[in-house]
Formats: sequence, C-alpha cells, structure tokens
Amino acid sequence: MDNANTRFDPDLIHAIFKLVWSRTALEREKNEGADPLECEVGAATSKKNRPTSANANALKLSCELLRVFVIEAVERAATIAEAEGVNKIEATHLERILPQLLLDF
Repeated sequence: MDNANTRFDPDLIHAIFKLVWSRTALEREKNEGADPLECEVGAATSKKNRPTSANANALKLSCELLRVFVIEAVERAATIAEAEGVNKIEATHLERILPQLLLDF
C-alpha cells in the first residue's frame, strides 16, 4: 500500500464533523431545555449557539492526522501480529496497541 497516495476524503471528514457537531448541539439544547429551532444566528447570538464550521485548511489537517493515526495503528498492530507468528491483523492486536497509541497522539 502506497501511504503517500492514501488519503481521507475531506468531504467525508467534514460530513462526520457536522454530524458530531449537530448531535452535540442537540444534546446541549436538550440539557439546557431550549428549543434548538428557536435559535437565530445573528450578531447578538452567543458563541455557543452559533453553527460550528471548519475551514479548508483545518479539514486538510484533520484528514492528514487521521491518515497518520490509521497508518501508525496498522503498523503497530502488524508488528504484534508478526511477533505472534500470525499473518493477519485481528481486533485483539489493535486492542493491545490502542492504549499506547492514544497516549502517543
């Protein structure tokens, strides 16, 4: 696999971000007891009620971070699998490397 040409689609990442942001906003509104449809975006709108967005550079950086994270996870899991004499990465290999991987990132 050529790591340089493997990329995440920025549109996909943006769609995932928007889904998370909308769920977070709905949960926040639910916890505060306000109706999310009544909020209007304007100059006097508080920061927490404004829609969240990401610019193109932030999306590119997020895609690159995810790419590096996934490649590192696969490489570490492959090392564990090879040490066990297995040719296939299994969920248990990922489970074993995940704690240290998360600390490293």
